[in-house]
Amino acid sequence: MLGDSTARQWFEYLTAFLPDLKQINLYSPKKAGPCVAVDSKNNIMVSYRSHGPPIYYTTLFTSELRYVSNELDRIEGGPNIVVLVSVGAHFNSFPIEVYIRRLRHIRRAVVRLLNREPATLVMIRTINMRKLNLELSLSNSDWFSLQQNAVLHAMFQGLNVQILDAWEMTLAHYLPHDIHPPPAILKNMIDLILSFVCQ
Repeated sequence: MLGDSTARQWFEYLTAFLPDLKQINLYSPKKAGPCVAVDSKNNIMVSYRSHGPPIYYTTLFTSELRYVSNELDRIEGGPNIVVLVSVGAHFNSFPIEVYIRRLRHIRRAVVRLLNREPATLVMIRTINMRKLNLELSLSNSDWFSLQQNAVLHAMFQGLNVQILDAWEMTLAHYLPHDIHPPPAILKNMIDLILSFVCQ
């Protein structure tokens, strides 16, 4: 799992939900990672690492951040490898060109990964709706997030990747919008991910 705090939510959900999945203390910052959990009985390893700047975590050394495209280039891939990518929320207050540039790098890295090992499952998460108060409304917008999602869909069109549409999942749910979706929505997302993993 590579990306922002919404990707970290998946990691935290899985470590809480799967009793045999035990987190290994790497003494790394919780927000940035790397975070690793292992279930040796079922041969499962789950990892999380934050994407590179721009990022709004306050207590974080830039040396601890890695760009998603660089991390994708380090992954060998294979039929038992699932890569989940979630970037977008931290780009909301920047011009769309910054987001496009980042997605281009990620797309190229995904193409290289799939060329190395076509059986690798790659899932890209869209941005979801968020609760906007007066302060957040000055630098963030669901309308802009919707435009980012359109760019994301266009960028990965034609590639063998699955798009996890978090926007639609939060829009359709009765729970209030939040940049960090509540457990009920997280469960829906994990269920969707597992529907691709367990085919």
